[in-house]
Amino acid sequence: MIRRTAAAEAFVGLGANLENPSQQVRQAIAELDAIEHTCVLVASSLYRSAPVGYADQPDFINAVAKVQTRLSPHELLDALHVIEHRHGRRRSVSNAPRTLDLDLLLYGILVVDEDGLILPHPRMHERAFVLLPLAEIAPRALMPGHASVSHLLAQVDRSGVVKLDAA
Repeated sequence: MIRRTAAAEAFVGLGANLENPSQQVRQAIAELDAIEHTCVLVASSLYRSAPVGYADQPDFINAVAKVQTRLSPHELLDALHVIEHRHGRRRSVSNAPRTLDLDLLLYGILVVDEDGLILPHPRMHERAFVLLPLAEIAPRALMPGHASVSHLLAQVDRSGVVKLDAA
């Protein structure tokens, strides 16, 4: 298990498409700031995006938050799952509608492939609904094994993702 005592910067992807998704995402950003030994440094604007995979569902509202934490990646991920549960998240089928989805996208420059934790988050480098809000707050952030966020964003189809307002 990875342990951290020094503060690390991490990025959390937020998404929702049920039960007032904009409010779900805004509230979750506030809850991220309340996680022990963790503070939100900056949050992106909100973005509306078409669903990926299972298309017969409402559009998503997405954002990304940059946090500073003294938690290990596993501890932070556990805290994210607690917030999801408070928001009524139920894990049914892949890409199903949800009240809240919190993904640990990046944790410093760590590369991890363990049961229950993969860093950087898989497929984030292919998804405009992740890269657009991430590029807004950290365009020079590096995705280990790939490139900078701004470089990755230049390579994806941005259609279907629209910036709404500040989180």
